Amino acid sequence: MEKLLGIITANYSTKYPTVLSEARPVASMPFLGRYRVVDFALSNMVNSGVRTVGMVMPYNYRSLIDHVGSGRDWGLNRKKGGLFILPGSAFGTSRTGSRFLLRDLEHNKILIRRDEADYCVVSSASFVYNMDYRDLVAAHKESGADITVLTQSAPEKDVDVTGFKVEDGMVKGVKHGVEFGDTAFMDCFVVRCDFLLEMLDWYAQTDYLDLFEALAGDYGRVKVKTYDYKGYAAPIFNKDTYFHANMDLLSPKVTDELFPAGREIRTKAHDNPPAKFEKSSHVSNSRVSGGCHIYGSVSNSVLGRGVIVKSGATVSNAVVMQGCVIESGARVENAIVDRDNVVPERTELRGTSDDLLVKGKMEE
Repeated sequence: MEKLLGIITANYSTKYPTVLSEARPVASMPFLGRYRVVDFALSNMVNSGVRTVGMVMPYNYRSLIDHVGSGRDWGLNRKKGGLFILPGSAFGTSRTGSRFLLRDLEHNKILIRRDEADYCVVSSASFVYNMDYRDLVAAHKESGADITVLTQSAPEKDVDVTGFKVEDGMVKGVKHGVEFGDTAFMDCFVVRCDFLLEMLDWYAQTDYLDLFEALAGDYGRVKVKTYDYKGYAAPIFNKDTYFHANMDLLSPKVTDELFPAGREIRTKAHDNPPAKFEKSSHVSNSRVSGGCHIYGSVSNSVLGRGVIVKSGATVSNAVVMQGCVIESGARVENAIVDRDNVVPERTELRGTSDDLLVKGKMEE
């Protein structure tokens, strides 16, 4: 098996940002109580045998650096290879939703040149899925394509997901936003390292473009092939897709698909005690993380570490992040509550299934 180099771009914004993404990049969004979205991109890399990973950082990188550290929890604190923190563009991505700006690759091509890898797997941290990239690389080699992109059939309309115009499995064009059934780009591709460097030279004068925008006039001479992914995958770009992805994982079938035996999703280690459920508590169809203390009722919800739900409080159809306290008599429903919030007694935070309520992060 040829040696692989991994690059993860974490310096992009969503088309319609919310209070959830104001203080942090999408990559460091908490997910399923104990993970961050970036954990899936990192784990996919290391589970596929990638031992050198460069991560392109956003300007608001504090929470991301705090989470990934030296890469130890992913086995990337190595003497040879390991995790490399790379500078991202000063002005972020374009408003069209770019994930792979040429200038980010250009500014960090020294990593590509110095590494001895044959192929480069480039991914954003915007999708939640679990895949062995060696299958993608093998298909790429067999096809003889210049670039192979990971795609899926779009399950619904999404303005933040990039779509491809495809003929006979070959990409002929790119568009921003997808409709149901379109070929949706999962923000991951594989390419030979030497060919990637060659393309950076081609488009040196248009480094403000996304790689796949720059290729718009060259899809005839550059063979870009699709690789259709059949497993569970969810884009994380806005409050609705974030919420629904968390809710999806309340299904044992989806959980088994996302967390198969032998391909664990790694995350930063936390020394938390187990969740504690008092006699007065009632919990159903929920994910309750370590350190939680439940006195009240929780249903169809995801609770982060250290959440306290006091007696008489009710949490339903909600994502409640780390360190929140739901006081007695309070009610949280159809809502996302960011970390360290205190919901006062007899207070209601209620949205609807079509219009979720979002309570922003409580600053220290």
